[in-house]
Amino acid sequence: MQAKKAVSMAPLCCVVLVLLCVFDSASTTFVADMDYGGVPLWIDRQFGEPSVLSLQGRMDPRWFRANNPQACPLQCDCPIQWPTALYCDHRGLADTPDHLPERTQYLFLQGNNISSLSSSFLANITDLRWLILDHNQLQSDKLEQAALQNQSQLCYLFANNNHLTSVPSALPAGLKQLRLAHNQISSISPGAFQNLHNLTLLLLQGNKLRTITEGDLKGLSSLNLLDLSGNLFSSVPRHLPPSVVQLYLSNNTLSGLDEDSFVGFLNLKYLRLSRCGLKIQGIHPQVFNFSSLVELDLSYNKLSTTPTVPTTLQYLYLEANQIQGFNLTSFCREVGPLSYSRMKVLRLDGNKMTYQQLPPDWVYCLRVLERIFV
Repeated sequence: MQAKKAVSMAPLCCVVLVLLCVFDSASTTFVADMDYGGVPLWIDRQFGEPSVLSLQGRMDPRWFRANNPQACPLQCDCPIQWPTALYCDHRGLADTPDHLPERTQYLFLQGNNISSLSSSFLANITDLRWLILDHNQLQSDKLEQAALQNQSQLCYLFANNNHLTSVPSALPAGLKQLRLAHNQISSISPGAFQNLHNLTLLLLQGNKLRTITEGDLKGLSSLNLLDLSGNLFSSVPRHLPPSVVQLYLSNNTLSGLDEDSFVGFLNLKYLRLSRCGLKIQGIHPQVFNFSSLVELDLSYNKLSTTPTVPTTLQYLYLEANQIQGFNLTSFCREVGPLSYSRMKVLRLDGNKMTYQQLPPDWVYCLRVLERIFV
C-alpha cells in the first residue's frame, strides 16, 4: 500500500512543479505580496530569479531529495527549477545551516531564531546574490565583521525585524538594497556606507535613530529611496544624500520645518511627513519651494490651514488635519493663462471644512485637478 501511494504521488508532484514553472515564467517581473520592510521585492524572471515564497508545506521535500542529484542541507529545500536557491526559512533554526552548497546564489533564512553570523558562515560561497534574514534574532554584537564583506556579488541584504542596535559595518560594496526596518538601531557604525556607491534603497524605519551626523551616510551617491519613518527625530535630519528621490519621514515627532530643511535635494519627488505632529506655525512658507516635488504627504498632522506648496506639485495629501479654511494662495501665487497649479489629486477629507467653504474661484487655480476629497 505504501509503495502504491508513493508511486501515485510522484505524478502529482510533477504536475505541481510544472504549474509552478509556468506561473513563474508567465511574466518578466513580479511583485511579491509579502512584507520585506514595506517595499515590494521585484523579481526579474528573465534573469531567472526565484520566487520568494517558501516551499515549506507546498511540496514533499522527500520527493525533491529523491529526484535532485545535487547536495542539499537537511534543514533546507532545494527546488529543481531553481538549483541556485536554498529555502531554509521558517524552520525554527537557532544557527545558520552547515555545508551550504557552493552553487548558492539565493539564500532564504527568514522566520528562524538565528542570533549570530560567523565569519565562516559563507566561506564556501562566492556568488551569493540575495540573503534574506527577516524575522530572526540577529544581534549586532554577534555579527562577525568578515561574515559578509567578501560577498562581492551580494545585491540584496534583508534583515528586517531583528534585534540589531547599529547598522552593520564591513558590508559588501555591490549592495543595491539594504533593508533593516524594525530593529533597535540607534547608531550607524563609522564608515558603514562609505563603499556602497551602488545602493539605491535603504530602509531604516521603525528604529531608534535620533540624529544623523555628517559622515554617517557618506558614500551613498546612488541612493534613490530612504525610509527614516518611525524613528526619534525631532527635526529633519541633515547630511542626507542629495541623490534621494523618495524620502519618508512619517511617524517622527518633528518640532517644525525650517526654510532649509530640504535644501540640497536636487531630485526629491516624493516626500512623506504624515503623523509628525506638525502645526502650520512651525512650517516655513518656503520649505517646499522646489520644483522637483511631485507628491507631498502631510496627512494626520495638526495643520489649521493649507500650507504653501509649489505650483508644480501634483499630489497633495492633507487628510485628517484640523484645517478650517482653504487658502488659495497656498497653491497659486497668481492666476492667469500660464499661472496655475498642476495639482491632480488633493485630499482634504477628515478636516474641519466642507466643500461649500471652498472659494468660488478655486477652479481657475486648480484647473487641471482630477480628484478632490473634502
